[in-house]
Amino acid sequence: MKSTFAALAQAFIVTTIVWLPSTAGAGEFVTPSGVVELFTSQGCRSCPPADRAFEKVVKQGNVVALSYHVDYWNYLGWADTLARPENTERQYAYAKAFGRSGVYTPQAIINGVEHIKGTDTAEINGRIRSLKDEGHGLRVPVNATRKDDQLSISIGAGAGKADVVVVYFRQHQTVELEKGENAGQTLDYWHSVTDIQTVGMWRGEPINLALPAKVMGSDKSDGCAILLQSVDDEGNPTAIIGAAMMMKKRAIR
Repeated sequence: MKSTFAALAQAFIVTTIVWLPSTAGAGEFVTPSGVVELFTSQGCRSCPPADRAFEKVVKQGNVVALSYHVDYWNYLGWADTLARPENTERQYAYAKAFGRSGVYTPQAIINGVEHIKGTDTAEINGRIRSLKDEGHGLRVPVNATRKDDQLSISIGAGAGKADVVVVYFRQHQTVELEKGENAGQTLDYWHSVTDIQTVGMWRGEPINLALPAKVMGSDKSDGCAILLQSVDDEGNPTAIIGAAMMMKKRAIR
């Protein structure tokens, strides 16, 4: 969350990219209804139901959905193959913003402003609708397109200021868990985050950013989300007021 415009200079290779959502055709633009960030772990016994609920959210095609695997359950006997310390740091940063002393899994953050257990798809969708009705929805238009070797991000006008955050992810992976609390299970994981970069600042006026194509053609990542996210006085992530998503290929049904 603290990186700067230096991120723009990083090289990256991309093949054919189409705009999310998974139900949209190539190049079709759909305004997402909200953003769901699931903090999960392969080593957490309570997480598989949340991972399955999250899969349903992903396949709806109308939500920017991101799964952050954390590493603090690795001591239970299985090191999460998708975990990153940066994911754990982001969850703790949210906890500070919420005034909480600790973190838990599975935890779903909705639009950066509310957290729930995240095991119930209907509850997740209900909270997205409620937050929109309460004025905490995605109110600033964000769009992303790719032409040749350039990723173009356009952000509309609105009130306030926010970071422009690019979150890279792997669209779908299947993992056999050999040890730990979920030993013997083979689980599907969707939109697992591989990298997070802050690439700019928005101050209420329309802006356009151009980034070199980066990770989305590699074996590591094949999609990215653009989040327009406010931060508190200490730099912790708070309300997400705009979002879009791109991916290399259509989601598997």
